[in-house]
Formats: sequence, C-alpha cells, structure tokens
Amino acid sequence: MSLLVVGLSHRSAPVSVLERAALDADAQAKLLQDTLAAEPAAEAAVLATCNRIELYADVDKFHAGVAELSTLLARHSGVSLEELTPYLYVHYEDRAVHHLFSVACGLDSMVVGEGQILGQIKDALARSQELHTAGKLLNDLFQQALRVGKRAHSETGIDRAGQSLVTFGLEQLAVREPVETWAKGKRVLVIGAGSMSSLAAATLARAGVEEVVVANRTLERAERLAEILSGPGGTGVSARAVSMDLVADELTRADVAVSCTGATGLVLTAEAVTTAVAGRTPTAGSRVASGAEQAAAGRPSVAGDEDCPFDLSAPGGFSVAGEDAVAGMDAATLEQHAAWVDNAPAERRESGPQAEAGAIAALATAASVAGRVPELRRPSPSAGPARTAVLALLDLAMPRDIDAAVHRIDGVRLVDIESLAEASADAPMADDVEMVRGIVSDEVAAFGAAQRAAHITPTVVALRTMAADVVAGEMTRLEGRLPGLEDKQRAEITQTVRRVVDKLLHAPTVRVKQLASEPGGAGYADALRTLFDLDPQTVAAVSRADHTNNENDDPNRGRA
Repeated sequence: MSLLVVGLSHRSAPVSVLERAALDADAQAKLLQDTLAAEPAAEAAVLATCNRIELYADVDKFHAGVAELSTLLARHSGVSLEELTPYLYVHYEDRAVHHLFSVACGLDSMVVGEGQILGQIKDALARSQELHTAGKLLNDLFQQALRVGKRAHSETGIDRAGQSLVTFGLEQLAVREPVETWAKGKRVLVIGAGSMSSLAAATLARAGVEEVVVANRTLERAERLAEILSGPGGTGVSARAVSMDLVADELTRADVAVSCTGATGLVLTAEAVTTAVAGRTPTAGSRVASGAEQAAAGRPSVAGDEDCPFDLSAPGGFSVAGEDAVAGMDAATLEQHAAWVDNAPAERRESGPQAEAGAIAALATAASVAGRVPELRRPSPSAGPARTAVLALLDLAMPRDIDAAVHRIDGVRLVDIESLAEASADAPMADDVEMVRGIVSDEVAAFGAAQRAAHITPTVVALRTMAADVVAGEMTRLEGRLPGLEDKQRAEITQTVRRVVDKLLHAPTVRVKQLASEPGGAGYADALRTLFDLDPQTVAAVSRADHTNNENDDPNRGRA
C-alpha cells in the first residue's frame, strides 16, 4: 500500500484561498483523469467539499507522487503552485488512512461531528468508480471510511458535539434565539437545489417558516424540491419553484435567503441586496460606517488627502492591515493609492501611508490575481446601537455566492463559510470526541493489518500452487516407475504426500501472514518469494485472478 493524500482545508488555508481553489464537477473529473495518466499514480479519488480539496492516490514513489499531485492540484484549481504550496498538507500510508477516517467521523470538519461529510465521501467514491480511477485500494479505503464514520456516530455521542453546517449557520443567523423561534413565520428564498440547499430548505420548513421559494438553474430540480417539501410526507410548508432570473424579485419579499450553488461567479451582488432591502426600514440599504470611521467622525483632513482614493480619517491614518477601507477594493484602486503615495508632499513621507507602501504593493499584486482584496469578515465593532436585520443571508457555497460586501449594508446580516470558520473555532468540543479518536486509531491499525496481510496472500497462494504442482509431478513420475499401482493405492500415496507438504507449509505460511500484518511487515512477501524462488509474474497473475473472482462473485463490490 502506498496511499498518498495531498490537499488543503479550512485548517490549513484561509477561506479566500479555498474559494479560489474550488473545483467544479468537470474540473474534478479532469483532475482524476490527469492524475491517473501521471506516472506515479495507479488510482485516484478527489474529495472536494465547501471547506476542503483533497486528492488521494495510490503511488509507487513518495517524492515524485507529492510533486505530481501538488502540480495537478495547482493546475486544475487555477491557483499557482507557488501560492498554493504553503497551504498544502501531505499524508502518507497509515497517516493518510488516519486522516480520511478522522474526516469521515467529523473530527476534521469545520463543525466537529457533523455527519454531512459521509455523503460527500460516498459521492467522491462514486465519482471515482464511474470514471474508473478507483481500484482495489481506494475502494477498500473509502468504503471502510464510511463504515468507520457510521460506527463513530452510532457508538458515541459525537452528534452532540457537532451538527450540520446548515444548522450551525442558521444558529449564527438566529444569534441568541432558538432557530425555531427566529424562523417562525419567515419567508425563505433558497438558491440552488443540491444536497446542502435541500437540507437548508427542509430544516427551515421544519422550523416553521411561512413559505419556501426554491430557485435553481434547472427549474425541474427546483420544482422537485418544492414538491417534496409541500407534498404528502413532506414538511407541509407552502413551497414553490422559480427560475433563476426571478431571484432579484423574490429577494425583495424574502426574510431569509440561503444560497449554495456551483456557480463560479456571484449569485447575489451587493447592489441586488441593497435594492432588496431598500425601504424596509428608514435606513435599510444604506452603507454602515465602520467603527474606525465612526470614531474618527469630525477629524480634520490633512492637506493632500483629497487626492487619495481611501479615507485617511481613521486614527493613525490609512492602514492596509485589515482596515475596512480596503475591503473589496480592486487592484487598480490600490495602484492609484500607491501612485498617490509616491507623489505625496515631502512632509508626509516619513509617516502615514508611505510607511505601508510595501504592503500596499503586495495587496495590489494579490488583488490582481483574486480580482479584489477579500472583504474583512470581522468588521470593527460599531459604536452605535445594534443593527436590526430585515434580511438574513446564509452563503454555504465555495466559491461564495453572495458578495461579502453586503455585511456593510444596513438591515442585512450575512453568515458565510468564512464567518462560520471563525465561529466554530470557539465552539466547545464534546467528551465523546476522545472516544471517536480511539475508534479511529483502532480502525486505522485494523485496516493497515488487513492491507498488509492481503499483500502477502498472492505470494502464499503462489507458494501452495507451486507445492501442488510438485506433488502432481512426483505422482506422475511414480506412476511411470510403478505402473501396476491400483487406484486405491495411488490415491492413498497422493493423499499422504499432500498431507506432508501441507504440514511443512502450514506453520511458515501462517506465521508469515501474522508477521506481514504488523507494521514493517511488507518485506516478508519478498523474502518468501526469494526463499522459494517464486516467479513474480506468477504471483501477479494470482493477484489479478483473485481480484477478478471477487468482483465476479459480488457484482456490487466496490460500489458506494
């Protein structure tokens, strides 16, 4: 077994990087095909969720495999290898198994213990099977990961430690209220009809919302989800489907909007949201000043400031280190500011924005790649009273569906993947997590032992086949020398010789299987082949025949 995983997740990379590296279905298929075509890889699978992108492969060389898989991830994600490398993690053999089992149990999720990852692992396996990129190793690995995840949820209370990303997001929108109380009587717009959007729609319907409107690029899928929600056996909520071109109109009537699509661009812009909330309260739709801006209100401007594209009224002048002023700005605007720095009066060159010219240049470079500087997700606290949200937005897409700038619009509350990551970092972990970790460790050891034992099985079979051939050859020679043997005598002699051979081989073959199942036992198969002068091609033929027979015996073997 030479299992290798190269990936990045919310634990290793900022959401802005994950967002840019996100792979749609077509990109995942192409990545799998190119990985299999690469020299070091014999099998491949991609696990891509809203907060992780991981490429699994069976490789024959570790260093070459890491280099090739990293290059392929960068190529297909569109993020340069140089930029992506600092955020990549690598796991090999048992550590790779441990990682996937931990992921399956929800230990590596943004919301610890959430169970949606099991469906995503199942989808990843099914995709690899359909594209014929998953062989015996990855089939066994992913199916065992699903079993381990189910075992963790059934034998421990890990469900108490975590919840679905949808539920967690809704709780963040509800702030201090129970979701059922907060959602009662609200009108909901759900954009997308995939698994995450469907879960959000069903959760809100059960919470008692008044109406659910489903919008999707394929209207038939939206109609199917609406029918499930309102039909017999559903939640009984009033539900209807609309086409995507009606989203802006529906948003003006919605109290809550949940979006999770596979779109590569924004589905809801700041302008659309501003229009949707305008008029609901006297100030709804207006831009909310940051805490720094409010604190600096009334501060006199400095000569020359009127030419700068940024507000320099904040205490200490302009700063690129997380100030709201640069959130959402594009490269051209940042470069404009850099030019202003270069032409600033001499008396201002020793302090203020000039001191940050290097950081500004770096931001301009980043913005030229990403398109703009990512919106700051934790805005400075407002000095004024708490804002009342007339429109709550939940963005579960990666890359994002909703413009992050909407969190600066009065009357709007936005929760997205980035803010969920920040909120989950402070969430307490249940005692059951330690129990799940114990299950994972035990299952990793058992899986490794089974794989190592399976590795030596073809060699043992080849050895016994060789021994049977020797017995058959010797009996043929004996019949030539003693042609008068009766059938009963010949059968007795044959049985006796076979028993002798079996007894001689029993202890070493049993012992070699035990030794091979232990860590570092992979060399015993080579030793057995060397000692008995077994033909490697014969061993390989036995392995192929065994795999073919297993598939023929069970037509569903390997299916997710």
